Amino acid sequence: MHRSWCAENAGHPSNERLEFLGDAVLGVVVTEHVYRVYPDLDEGALTEIRKTVVNSVALAEVAEALGIGQHLLLGKGEELSGGREKPSILADALEAIIGATFLASGLEGATVLVLGVLGARLATAQADGADHKSRLQELSAHLFSTPPRYEVVASGPDHARTFAVTATIHGEAYGRGEGRSKKQAEQAAARAAVEALVDHQPATPRETHHG
Repeated sequence: MHRSWCAENAGHPSNERLEFLGDAVLGVVVTEHVYRVYPDLDEGALTEIRKTVVNSVALAEVAEALGIGQHLLLGKGEELSGGREKPSILADALEAIIGATFLASGLEGATVLVLGVLGARLATAQADGADHKSRLQELSAHLFSTPPRYEVVASGPDHARTFAVTATIHGEAYGRGEGRSKKQAEQAAARAAVEALVDHQPATPRETHHG
């Protein structure tokens, strides 16, 4: 039950306490999982992998795929403003479900749920969790002696905004990416650009002419 619904229906607690609990449980489950699955990675790398799923954007996308928005109890105003599709509300709802599962089935049950709905993301998290923007920055400096630029185009309503990003170097496009957040789209574009540069990287850095 979203707080907007509770405000119109006195006597019913909202999901906020469950969201608080679910957020903590999610962090514990994912942290333990990446610790066990990636024994050779250091703390920084493990943190980056955890960030790929323990964030509101990822949780909202999973909640949307599961159709959680259809089952929310929302106040009239929130309903009219597209609350069932708002990433923040969807992410909070999934955290509440995780919290409720923990109370009903303990950490074991919550672990089954979390890995069940986030398992696919965690399976590829090591690659996706890399900081592709930093890698592209290094490659661009080495090959072109200039940093990359990111051209961002946002589209869609505020509650369902998407971003399209093009990574360019000297005005030439090397990679494109899309995402529900600007950061996600930039990382996707940077990753595509890195792959393009690595595939066609010359044996020696390109000459740059000044003046």
